[in-house]
Amino acid sequence: MKINKKKFLYLISPNKILKSFYGELTQVLNSNKISFFQLRLKKDSFKNKLKIAKKIKKICNKFKVKLLINDDPILAKRINADGCHLGQKDMDINSARKLLKNKIIGITCHNSIKLAKIAIKNKADYIAFGAFNTSKTKKVKYKASINLIKKIKQSSNIPVIAIGGINNLNYKKLLLNKADFLAISAYIWRNKKLKPIETIRNFE
Repeated sequence: MKINKKKFLYLISPNKILKSFYGELTQVLNSNKISFFQLRLKKDSFKNKLKIAKKIKKICNKFKVKLLINDDPILAKRINADGCHLGQKDMDINSARKLLKNKIIGITCHNSIKLAKIAIKNKADYIAFGAFNTSKTKKVKYKASINLIKKIKQSSNIPVIAIGGINNLNYKKLLLNKADFLAISAYIWRNKKLKPIETIRNFE
């Protein structure tokens, strides 16, 4: 997995996709700061997710942003996405690998070195730690510290994604401490003061 220092953002979709979203996504991806876009829809039917994913894939392809599907390797395979992201309660990585072959598979590791080591052993393409801050997207069950990134980087060169309440005021600290990508969602899509394209400009 190539790491582009300028494109350090890992953008996660809002929980609900409105018609206005596709135009906003086009503007945001055009900023050239985003490496990955994760489609994360928990409540939609498979049919609806399929329809949305196909539209998003076209936009991601246009801007050379990798599209990952959250929790759903079957949908990822169906639309030929670049990969999927798996939580600890989703399909296990070995089953997902059989389905997706050499596509990207990332694993949520919360705040656990043990889970990270298991993910590395199972040949995950990246691991995600968090939450580093309180988050508007979901209730924080696991609190992660900068030391986690430092520890895992001592024994592995696997790309690390930091997640949880990341915004324009706290992101630099994570990059300085060797997080490879920063996952953001609420700051972009649920910002009451700024439009998505304005928020993205706050990440230099």
